Amino acid sequence: MIQAKNIHKYYGDLQVLKGVDIHIKKGEIVSIVGASGAGKTTLLQILGTLDRASKKEEFELIINNTNINTLGDKALAKFRNEHIGFIFQFHQLLPEFTALENVCLPAFIKGTKKSDAENRAKELLDFLGLSHRHHHKPSELSGGEQQRVAVARALINNPDLIFADEPSGNLDSESAENLHNLFFKLRDEFGQTFVIVTHNEEFANMADRKLTMVDGNIVS
Repeated sequence: MIQAKNIHKYYGDLQVLKGVDIHIKKGEIVSIVGASGAGKTTLLQILGTLDRASKKEEFELIINNTNINTLGDKALAKFRNEHIGFIFQFHQLLPEFTALENVCLPAFIKGTKKSDAENRAKELLDFLGLSHRHHHKPSELSGGEQQRVAVARALINNPDLIFADEPSGNLDSESAENLHNLFFKLRDEFGQTFVIVTHNEEFANMADRKLTMVDGNIVS
């Protein structure tokens, strides 16, 4: 599913990633742990095509048999929209839109017909226990409900790969546990691959594999 070699990242003179290699199989749930500043989020952003690696001539990233380095900006945006879903710590829901509308946005960007997008969004929200929240705006939802809307948004285009950055960081322990269990349920039901940056050691240890980052490298 993901093959990445020699990922470097510099911000000015600061080297954040120091030649990371990583291979993730289809259907795996992989957790990435490490101290703040170890490079976890930077790695996630590059693997998720939200950022470009430094030393591009030495860098390789293949996702689902597509060489990302060969894609221009427009093709990369299309690939990202169709194949990758993102779940962020702070939800990133648009406050002026309802839960249903927030979930539909990636499908509208893809060009999905409005009725088809809405039907799929309703299915996902219902699956996630939010059948009574379709028309509520984020301010009317609990933190756990907002995060489940964000999960539905990540799934709307049936992506092969889900990246999550501290997805339970702002949730209470019960909501966090529910979200973690949901990831495994989604993997079992839909066969998706998950790469999750987390400080939650219990969840990290539940993953199929736990990768530890120290000073810009994966050490285990």
